[in-house]
Amino acid sequence: MRRIPLVGLPSDRKQIGHHPFQAVGEKYIRAVVDGAGCLPVLIPSLTPPLDLRALLENLDGLLLTGAYSNIEPHHYGKEASYAGNLHDPARDATALGIVPLAIEMRVPVLAICRGLQEVNVALGGSLHQKVHDIPGFDDHRENNDDPLGVQYAPSHPVDLAEGGVLARIAGARQAMVNSLHGQGLKALGRDLVVEATAPDGLVEAVRLDLARDEDPGPFLLAVQWHPEWRVSENPFYLGLFQAFAAACRERAHQRA
Repeated sequence: MRRIPLVGLPSDRKQIGHHPFQAVGEKYIRAVVDGAGCLPVLIPSLTPPLDLRALLENLDGLLLTGAYSNIEPHHYGKEASYAGNLHDPARDATALGIVPLAIEMRVPVLAICRGLQEVNVALGGSLHQKVHDIPGFDDHRENNDDPLGVQYAPSHPVDLAEGGVLARIAGARQAMVNSLHGQGLKALGRDLVVEATAPDGLVEAVRLDLARDEDPGPFLLAVQWHPEWRVSENPFYLGLFQAFAAACRERAHQRA
């Protein structure tokens, strides 16, 4: 009998009242269940981090979620953080440490929004702290006064790389996605290739390309939009989670 794959989700460390809590948005947890058919396992972001290698040995996949916080810029350059920028050092330590380990151990990875940025920084890339302040780029932020259904509605098209994973999932060279981010990719991390770009040229998705001979390398797909939102209602979003699930099931089978 095939067992249900276990997917780890690193938590955010949030202060609620006088105590720190570990939190993961329920929409990501639901997407692992409803979109991927896997069992979610929450990974506490502690200081110092847990034994991440031992943790990954017992997981079949890793979902790096979005968050309200941003990666501290000292991880990718000398630029100072701007006033009011929310940070989560414990999440940074966990996520930036777990990405290269997951690749080494061939644990499938799906990364969303902040997760995309974590993958890029963990592999030596850099970020724009405020995409909307850079000439030539659009404002990719949501309007916080809008209801959630409007914030997460399709906002702009993305061009999908010919022959890429996303184009295969979409069955087309273009797809509509939502847009709820202020930061974005600047220089790409090592071994990452572009899977999608916004109309203004901003990189919206990447995949890991470690192809050697006939070995395609481990599954790692990272997107800037939020496919977890009502995943069962959007065939493209659902396809992302199903592709991730297939890689998780294969690892679960190998581990069994």
